[in-house]
Amino acid sequence: MTDFCFSRPMLQRILDHAELMDRAMKRVGVDAVVAARLDRGMAWYEARTRCIGCCNERHCRDWLGREDDTSSEPPEFCCNAEFFRALQSRTSAPCPSPPFPPDGGSP
Repeated sequence: MTDFCFSRPMLQRILDHAELMDRAMKRVGVDAVVAARLDRGMAWYEARTRCIGCCNERHCRDWLGREDDTSSEPPEFCCNAEFFRALQSRTSAPCPSPPFPPDGGSP
């Protein structure tokens, strides 16, 4: 018995959609680090899940392939448009320093 989720066509779909989402985030100016930190990673997980289940792959590829469209607005057909808009104004902040000395000593 095989697990459908790990079959080659399904795995390829997951990888393809993850790549599309990465390209879309870059296109609209979303910082992936900020996105991954939002809501302790749950917002990122939910966005990836929406993307994997999305049936607008062809529209997304067409939009990403248009070089004449320089708009940083996510397209309305995108199931993650709201997620992208919420992140567009945020920038990555450096991680806080650890509460102990870098030499490994105690505080």
